[in-house]
Amino acid sequence: MQRLKFGAFIAPFHKAGTNVTAALQRDLRTVEYMDEYGYDEVFIGEHHSAGGEWVSSPEIFIASAAERTKNIRLGTGVTSIAYHNPLWVADRMMLLDHLTRGRAILGMGPGSLPTDSRMIGLTPTDTRELLDVNVDIITRLVAGETVNAETKTHKLIDARLQMAPYTPGGWEMCVASVASPTGARIAGRYGIGLLSIGATLTKEGFDALAHHWNVVEERAAEYGQTTDRSRWRLVGPFHLAETEEQARKDVEHGIEHWFDYFQKVAAFPQMAVDGSNIGEMIDFIKEAGIGVIGTPEQAREQIQRLWEQSNGGFGSILNLHQDWANPQATQRSYELMAQEVMPYFQGQAEPVLESDRIARGGREELAGQQMAAVEHMTKKYESEVAAKDG
Repeated sequence: MQRLKFGAFIAPFHKAGTNVTAALQRDLRTVEYMDEYGYDEVFIGEHHSAGGEWVSSPEIFIASAAERTKNIRLGTGVTSIAYHNPLWVADRMMLLDHLTRGRAILGMGPGSLPTDSRMIGLTPTDTRELLDVNVDIITRLVAGETVNAETKTHKLIDARLQMAPYTPGGWEMCVASVASPTGARIAGRYGIGLLSIGATLTKEGFDALAHHWNVVEERAAEYGQTTDRSRWRLVGPFHLAETEEQARKDVEHGIEHWFDYFQKVAAFPQMAVDGSNIGEMIDFIKEAGIGVIGTPEQAREQIQRLWEQSNGGFGSILNLHQDWANPQATQRSYELMAQEVMPYFQGQAEPVLESDRIARGGREELAGQQMAAVEHMTKKYESEVAAKDG
């Protein structure tokens, strides 16, 4: 297995009516300790309505997070590019590419909330049709082209980027996919990464994993692009504790409002969840196979299942960050993932486990040699003392 990257997808999800300022600071601190724990990347969402997802500009959030971190890569997850002039999307990312010294990633999608697009006169159909058009414009701009184009929302006249990227060849880009192959088709056509937000959130998403990458490869071949599974990212929810019982108790803190948001608020049926009380909600996460509320061992098993289902592997596993647990338990979950899950998929666990096995197997013999050495030196000392006394 190749080295698997680990990270988070921070929409973020928060309970309506709680302190916005404090919640955003917690989100920034989450990125900080993820950087300290050795996580590879984090993606920040863009939303403008429905009361639960509060980052309106992932680029601004990333600029703040970049100043607090050293190594972790920072992606938009995603920029709803149908809402913006594609020229300015590319130009803002150019700025972030320089400010972050190449740590920025542009994740693109149509926008998940109809309550967002409705405010600017667009339907979900409009935003999906604009996705392909705007990805085309952005990739051409990043490649250094001068673009003339007219879309449903914007007109570009001799549009070009005035700076060269900090990252040679331009920053990394990826496109979001939930359950349908739309994102996979675009990723293949333009030779960019795939961000499978629905990889575990629906049975269809899980079952379609291998098919989605097949679509990427087929489209890439059709358009003369190259594909790389290392740029395929899978998103699913995890909350870990030392025991499954503790993990279940932890998420009683906030899992109800997360379910309520997707059941009654967000008009986003692709994220359908089932359960009418806390116990049913927790059981649904496990029984539907969409995530883990449990131990590091259970997390390892879930990731292995996804790897096998993908029929060839992927590049990153991203935790769908949520406020299921209180901040302290949430941080402990990320710490457990870093300590007891990541090493098994990054080539770090086996060497030290092998060293441990070797030491265990030879302990009795080596302990005997140690005792013999002590006895030898003790007798040698006694002989020296006796010789002096004589």
